[in-house]
Amino acid sequence: MSGVGQPDLFPSSLEARASDTAPRAARVGPAAAGAEWQGLAQCLPPTLRFGTSTWSFPGWEGIVYDRGCRESELARHGLAAYARHPLLRAVGIDRSFYAPVPRAELERQAAATGADFRFLMKAHAALTTPRSARRPAFLAGVPEAFLDVDHALRHVVEPAVTALGERLGVLLFQFSPLGRRVLDYRLPLLERLHDFLRALPRGPTYAVEWRDPEMLGADYHAMLADVGAVHGLCAHPRMPPLTMQESARPGPCPLVIRWLLGQGRSYDEARAAFAPFDRLAEPDVAARAAIGGLVRVATEAGRQALVIVNNKAEGSAPLSIFELARSIAGPAAAAC
Repeated sequence: MSGVGQPDLFPSSLEARASDTAPRAARVGPAAAGAEWQGLAQCLPPTLRFGTSTWSFPGWEGIVYDRGCRESELARHGLAAYARHPLLRAVGIDRSFYAPVPRAELERQAAATGADFRFLMKAHAALTTPRSARRPAFLAGVPEAFLDVDHALRHVVEPAVTALGERLGVLLFQFSPLGRRVLDYRLPLLERLHDFLRALPRGPTYAVEWRDPEMLGADYHAMLADVGAVHGLCAHPRMPPLTMQESARPGPCPLVIRWLLGQGRSYDEARAAFAPFDRLAEPDVAARAAIGGLVRVATEAGRQALVIVNNKAEGSAPLSIFELARSIAGPAAAAC
């Protein structure tokens, strides 16, 4: 997650050629960014990057994109326009959780962005699903690969590092709810996770994210510190408040936050209530304040900070980021 300053968009001829390969009818451009959006971007700490969980939402017309497009068109050709938004210097790759993403596709995504852009890529769920946990339907027929170093190297780490290079900000290992049978073996699980993370090559930032608060604790944070990984703070109803998840770990480790879902709704309920994700349907001022406070403390200490926001948090991830940026910039925003 290194790099400072605002994005240097399309710095190489390779990236320009990648944009030109898109069919003209499928191209989409960036929405006209107002002066306030541009000004906020200049007021934010250069070590802070905001992004959304993915980019292919037709409802973002006029917010991120200059016109309406089908979701399939945005999925393939929208990232170049997304990356030109003044507040969006990162993005999440969520689909890699369900199946490994081909290297050629990751290369296309990298070529659509500038050198200062960063990706948070989720690791394949087979790596974080224990044999005794409930196996999701999308893993049917997939061989068991729980914390398997070889599977991680071949299908996640090596393709991401090769294709994304310096644009790879974080590799995230998300553990879905584990169930009582797994949680009863918390200490052996942490020991196995320690050995797994220690075996991965140095270079990328590895983050670990849970849906079971029982997995947190001083020993867990010490284990992460020992292998150079970080805890991925997760704003989700199953987890404690963000300020209770953060540790007092010294040093320049990155801050990684994903703001996923508000209290009192499931993902399906939020999707039905908030689509097409073009407005802040349920503002969550408390969550914004918590995220803003953590970001200010981290960036003032010289740490990198990556904040990924989901549409299901408040209704529209880009508009949530706008409000977060205003909060973090504070009074200085008026002068920018």
